[in-house]
Amino acid sequence: MAENAVLRQRMADLGLTQEELAGQMNAALHAITGRPGNMSARSVWNLVNGRTTRPIGRTRAALEQVFGCPLSDLGFASPATAPPEDPVHRRTFWTLTAGAAVAIAAPAPSGRRTVGTADVIRLREGMAALTALDQARGGHTALERAALAGAAEAIGLQQRAASQTVRQRLFSVASHYTASAAWSCIDARQLDRARIQLAEALRLAGLAQDPMAQMRVWNSTAMLAHQRHDYGEGIAASQAAQTTATARRDPLFSSLAHARTAIGHASRRDRQPALRSLGYAQGALAKAEDVPRPAWIGFYGPAELAALTAIVHDLLDEPAHAEAASYRALAALPAEFRRNRAMTMVRLAHAQLRQGDVGQACATTGDAFELMGGGPLPGRMRTQLGDFQRGLFNLAPTDRTAREWADRYRTQWSVR
Repeated sequence: MAENAVLRQRMADLGLTQEELAGQMNAALHAITGRPGNMSARSVWNLVNGRTTRPIGRTRAALEQVFGCPLSDLGFASPATAPPEDPVHRRTFWTLTAGAAVAIAAPAPSGRRTVGTADVIRLREGMAALTALDQARGGHTALERAALAGAAEAIGLQQRAASQTVRQRLFSVASHYTASAAWSCIDARQLDRARIQLAEALRLAGLAQDPMAQMRVWNSTAMLAHQRHDYGEGIAASQAAQTTATARRDPLFSSLAHARTAIGHASRRDRQPALRSLGYAQGALAKAEDVPRPAWIGFYGPAELAALTAIVHDLLDEPAHAEAASYRALAALPAEFRRNRAMTMVRLAHAQLRQGDVGQACATTGDAFELMGGGPLPGRMRTQLGDFQRGLFNLAPTDRTAREWADRYRTQWSVR
């Protein structure tokens, strides 16, 4: 009996528990047939865990209605291979289904259709494309605009939501899109815009009653506070992330929140609290299981924790430890996380420079430029490179290698 990983991932994408999916399926059956459905959490458990491999009749219709796609796209065997159903039952059921489908397809009295779960799924799939673009290039204006457009569409659609559950899902989608826009601004160092958008994302997360969205917003708020040098707010935001239901349920999110707390303490040179929070982050990550999660958190794991560990040690004036952690991060970071790898290389160069290895530090930043392929650099990376250049000339103002580095790269990292 093999688990249906596709269905489980679809449920995770929508944030649906087994009980909630059963409720959605029952609502779909009532809309289709005019009679209440009888799906239960146990019925959904059978679907997810492979006990039911070929849903037929009412179950099949409810699944396709809720997810807005054919059964084969949900990880089930082709309906064509399913055992034959009782012809009388099938004829009665699909007669009711056809009549209801006509009613659903017909426009509402206002001329506008009802918005359902299929719309939520479509909007969520759009967020995955933005996440992939961010991982490759980083924050930029086009990404921010696309994210805000997605949020605006979700907010507009919630006015025609088929149910309160769909309305909350749309508020959740809008919150995540707005958080994506805010993150793009953080990465591009557009800090005032990021602050406004994070406030809106948190409001939408509250309307959605979505602890996952709240966790995401608090995580970004902690990062923004660090960039604004408001370290007290950064610690408070990361501690708020720790208290969300998402962080309490899933050790991976708890680990991320503790890592952000460690950076906040390290920024204030509070060594013991920083190392203690870092230990909590490592312990929580060791407990995290490999389960489906939203695409936005795909950046976090052992590699990212190593990169954040390097930041903590750098802030605590421990460049040798920062260098070692950066090497661990680079060894584990996936190749498609191009921006993250390049930024980790710059942090590594900074740690090498602080240990007096000017030549190696300059060569490492060269690798970062090469990795970005001559494309525009995110604002955060440009800031890091500016810090590197200042450190380079403070340490070795007359060094030939330093002058050559400035001649070769100054234009690239300073262009805005």
